[in-house]
Amino acid sequence: MGGVTAAAGAAPAGRDPGLQPERTRLAWRRTTLSAAVAAVFAVKSALHGGAGAGALVVCAVCCGLWLAFLWVAHQRIRALSADTPPPALTPRHAAAAVLCAVATAACAAVLVLGPVR
Repeated sequence: MGGVTAAAGAAPAGRDPGLQPERTRLAWRRTTLSAAVAAVFAVKSALHGGAGAGALVVCAVCCGLWLAFLWVAHQRIRALSADTPPPALTPRHAAAAVLCAVATAACAAVLVLGPVR
């Protein structure tokens, strides 16, 4: 068995450090796309059947939150694309991303599930 280099269950000899940032970058893009879909559904729901003032306000808030999340995600994607190892995500940026994502989903849910007219 001359071709076997590692014992069964042993860790691989080398790890590609580029894979983790790539997976994280793709996760940020996926989440941004999901937030965009929620914002589009919010706009569609707000404008469907004659938009009231409340629906337009919630729709505007939802779109603003999506833009804020897009900015945070873009900053992180750019940091992950650099040639040097990316710095850790700061708690402030993490909290902003979570707040924007949850608030966008809540605004979209209000528009889709509840009549805000």
